[in-house]
Amino acid sequence: MDPFRRFDAKRRRLLGAAGCFALVTWLPATLVRAQGTAKVRIGVVGSGRLGGTVGGLWVKAGHPVMFSSRHPEELKDMVARLGPLASAGSVAQAIAFGDVVLIAVPYGALAKIGEENRTALQGKIVLDACNAVAGRDGQALRDEVDRDGIGVTSQKYLPGTRLVRGFNTLSSALLAREAQRSDPKLAIPLAGDDAEAVRTASGLVRDAGFEPVVVGKLADASRFQQGAPGYGQNVTAAELRRTLSLSP
Repeated sequence: MDPFRRFDAKRRRLLGAAGCFALVTWLPATLVRAQGTAKVRIGVVGSGRLGGTVGGLWVKAGHPVMFSSRHPEELKDMVARLGPLASAGSVAQAIAFGDVVLIAVPYGALAKIGEENRTALQGKIVLDACNAVAGRDGQALRDEVDRDGIGVTSQKYLPGTRLVRGFNTLSSALLAREAQRSDPKLAIPLAGDDAEAVRTASGLVRDAGFEPVVVGKLADASRFQQGAPGYGQNVTAAELRRTLSLSP
């Protein structure tokens, strides 16, 4: 065989082997990066009907979730039903556990949670699903929410958090029934000042089986607080955007 042809064939074999090696070494790293960002640890503060329902949907989507209450031993049966990705602990333990924290408690408890866990909550992405009800939380607090807007008020009581309002507009029974339904999915309105926190919250809304609708900044959360046009809307994302005059 011509020596130049022998050299060219050998070079092609070497280049082919190098290309295969590069592909083999690159693909696993890519997959590891993708898998490493796919799931987040979530702490749930307030594991009643709403917190338990939404947290359970995240467990089913593959997220590790720690549920909490003042009496975490009462969560034992729920955690057992949800499987190994679910655990129970105190409020402080759930906040420490979560890369993201969902707070679903009576609105009157928000200030105390923020005060008692101020250091642990610093820089955390917090999903606030609380609603201010005058008969339960006091007329003064409800008046403050109506005057200043619920997003701004919640940020005041949870200082230093990367706050996103969401999961506050629909009942737990409706969320449990409509999760992961066929397209078009049920809409969940969101509002927040931190763009990355809003993106993370949007992903968690999708993982729970719904479609996020970003309404705007925290000041815009008043558009879907109790009594506002965006509250209680059992509709698709397109329908909610039309109701709130948002761009498609």
